[in-house]
Amino acid sequence: MIVTRGLTKRYGRVVAVDSVDLDVREGDRYGFLGPNGSGKTTLVRLLLGLVYATSGQIEVLGEPVPSRSRAVLPRIGALVEGPAAYPHLSGRQNLALLDAAGPGGRRRTRKRRLEDALEQVGLAGVDRRPVRAYSLGMRQRLGLAAALLRQPRLLILDEPTNGLDPRGIREIRDLLTTLNEAGTTVFLSSHLLSEVEALCTRVGIVDRGRLVAQDSLASLQAPTGHVVVETPDAAGVLEILNGQVVTHEGPRLVIRHPDPADLNATLVREGIRVSAINAQRRTLEEVVLELTGHGSDRLERTP
Repeated sequence: MIVTRGLTKRYGRVVAVDSVDLDVREGDRYGFLGPNGSGKTTLVRLLLGLVYATSGQIEVLGEPVPSRSRAVLPRIGALVEGPAAYPHLSGRQNLALLDAAGPGGRRRTRKRRLEDALEQVGLAGVDRRPVRAYSLGMRQRLGLAAALLRQPRLLILDEPTNGLDPRGIREIRDLLTTLNEAGTTVFLSSHLLSEVEALCTRVGIVDRGRLVAQDSLASLQAPTGHVVVETPDAAGVLEILNGQVVTHEGPRLVIRHPDPADLNATLVREGIRVSAINAQRRTLEEVVLELTGHGSDRLERTP
């Protein structure tokens, strides 16, 4: 769905995107993560043909970008750097204008498509008030509605939950999951680790313009070789597994062991009551911090 090879964008001496090889597959919910200033939004703009690459190749939906952008864009829904709208017009009027101006918009189905898009993002009851009276969250929902007007095969979203409250964030997450299950591939740029962890199946991590990791979320969060055990018999565990206990806080112990099932069987044989037992996995936050260090708002400069 999205392939880049050696994709690079320079602004003078500043390298915003540095030899990035993206691989977004059909059916992915792909989370694109990185610190502020790491090149995420620049890369999204490159994918949509909004800026031109200094070097490298971009292929979206099997077509080269930007040379074939006109053929590709009608099949893409996008939200980049916040939604644009005429502030004096209502949400519906803005969507109608956008649909009329864009390629492939059919007038006879416009009203139904507008209402469907507004329903999907939770704005079905929106009135005639102008967009300038909308909250930031309402504007963000309107931008998502615009991205969904044509029932796209691919969604490219830059910080789509910006300005939403926790309920709104969950609603958008559920919407994107539903769209994905119906066949829409989702490419999501975000700095919200918890949202990417809850939504995405594959992840790319960028740091100072460079792609430092790209894999399934499950692979990035591989087991650590430790097992987390919760038990009211913590003292008994300490006695039985002397030397294998890494940390101990009340009823919770982290134990050096490769197999939770085997460890559970051992503890049960010894008469230990086990309330919960799971393989310890790294959080996405731990993965990102390990790969990007402390993070930075600065961009890499060439010598």
